[in-house]
Amino acid sequence: MSFGFELEVWGPYALFSRPELKTERYSYEMITPSAARGIIESIYWHPGLRVVIDRIYLLPGKEGITDEADPFHYENIRRNEVKAKAQAAQFEAMLNGGKEACLVTSKEIQQRASAVLRDVHYVVKAHFEMTGNAKPSDNEGKFADTFRRRIGKGRFFSEPYFGCREFPVHFAPWPSGEDIIPMDVCKDLGIMLYDLDYTDKEHIKPMYFHAKLEHGVMQVAGERVMR
Repeated sequence: MSFGFELEVWGPYALFSRPELKTERYSYEMITPSAARGIIESIYWHPGLRVVIDRIYLLPGKEGITDEADPFHYENIRRNEVKAKAQAAQFEAMLNGGKEACLVTSKEIQQRASAVLRDVHYVVKAHFEMTGNAKPSDNEGKFADTFRRRIGKGRFFSEPYFGCREFPVHFAPWPSGEDIIPMDVCKDLGIMLYDLDYTDKEHIKPMYFHAKLEHGVMQVAGERVMR
């Protein structure tokens, strides 16, 4: 059992980091399926549901920066980032009477450059599938109504973002019955991150697929996934 929906998302900045360019971050040209799934799950998540991304449509930017002549407009920014994180062992020692766990961020600052996308605008076509964690009282219609109500009112559990938390997502339901007219852009996007395999929690593995933009549409469902 499954039910589908179309979600419009847009924002002034986005960063979908390529894993091979981790030190100085560089964004994929398109939103990744895992990022799209994360946006949907931040709006509504339930253990009895699994989000499946079907395809993603590339639309002209709302700010007028991106168009068919320049569909992937990049901007270079430099940010101060904290290069370290507090270790669990420090907190364990503190609980056992040791010194207070502390991370002095002013001493752990480093500057990192990022090539981010500007003026992004997509329509994500996806569907939910019921999982074995659904309760007997759960049903497809109830979940569908809950999700439509939440996106219609702009509600979310955690604020959705485009790759980094400082790049928030604006979202709305795509009008029912209205055709999606993507940008007429064709490009081989190469190997893109599909999602992460959490089957073995001790050894989480990335999954990839060959992404292609055909007349503004990136097909996800049915593509061969590589591990």
